[in-house]
Amino acid sequence: MFRFEDPAYLYLLILVPVLIIIRIWGLRKRKKQLAKFGERALLKQLMPDVSSARREMKFWLMISVIALLIVMIARPQMGTKINQEQRQGIEVVIALDISNSMRAEDVVPSRLDKSKMLIENLVDNFTNDKVGLVVFAGDAFVQLPITSDYVSAKMFLQNIDPSLIAVQGTNLAEAIELSSRSFTKQNKIGRAIIVITDGEDHEGGAVKAAKDAKKDGIRVFVLGVGSSKGSPVPDGNGGYMKDNTGQEVMSALNEQMCKQIAEAGGGAYIHVDNNNIAQRQLDNEIAKLQKGDILNVVYSEYDEQFQAVGILALLVLIIETMILESKNPLLKRIKLFK
Repeated sequence: MFRFEDPAYLYLLILVPVLIIIRIWGLRKRKKQLAKFGERALLKQLMPDVSSARREMKFWLMISVIALLIVMIARPQMGTKINQEQRQGIEVVIALDISNSMRAEDVVPSRLDKSKMLIENLVDNFTNDKVGLVVFAGDAFVQLPITSDYVSAKMFLQNIDPSLIAVQGTNLAEAIELSSRSFTKQNKIGRAIIVITDGEDHEGGAVKAAKDAKKDGIRVFVLGVGSSKGSPVPDGNGGYMKDNTGQEVMSALNEQMCKQIAEAGGGAYIHVDNNNIAQRQLDNEIAKLQKGDILNVVYSEYDEQFQAVGILALLVLIIETMILESKNPLLKRIKLFK
């Protein structure tokens, strides 16, 4: 496993594009100044040994040296020893509805954004547990395989948007079935599927899928997001979605469907609105799950790799120093060096 011990130093890499921009500006200014002395062909005759290619090569080599030095001080490391540790935890797969109706804003800032906040807070409370992420609309797919890497889980979560799935709709059954297949094969461990949706099931079969999951020892919890009164659905362009008759599309939370799925799956139904009660209820329900032995792969020893980067930077610097800005008489016939 590769990592940086001090990754904050990598922000210094922004110097590279800044220096390139300054270089481009400097070259343009230089050309304007030289143009005042005469035409380009005449200037080449007056300065026969000046090599623009060599100057460019020296610049890019120096940029490479700067980038390598920044990487070096960030201390790249390579994991060399792998341990498998047994820890007490649970496995949770979150099935997140990303259909267009989840853009509705009856929950602030929106149903989808509120759902992301709930998931992030839930992951923050995990320690030795594993989490996976399934997203669904008309189709369902695994966004993040089950893992104990919470940093990756949050990263994948931030990139979720309804545009990820072209087929719109709400196929709850496929989401639950795919989530059920996403767990590890370990025994005697608490497993839960957390379905976050507004309950607009367009395909059917969700209750049966929840029952099948329960038979496999998986509890299905459902978080119903939104209001039963309904809310218009933003179209992403500042307006609202409209149907074939030109009327605004209204999306309402189907609480009855959500409760049926949760009951069939042996879990609990939790209503998500504009307060934090749902978060506390969810945390309490997850805490009741039986913890079991979870195998985690841990890199326990890391070797420093900055020496190799430093040597490479030194070699590039030596090459840059050896290249002269004026043409080498022995290489004048080679166009690359003209």
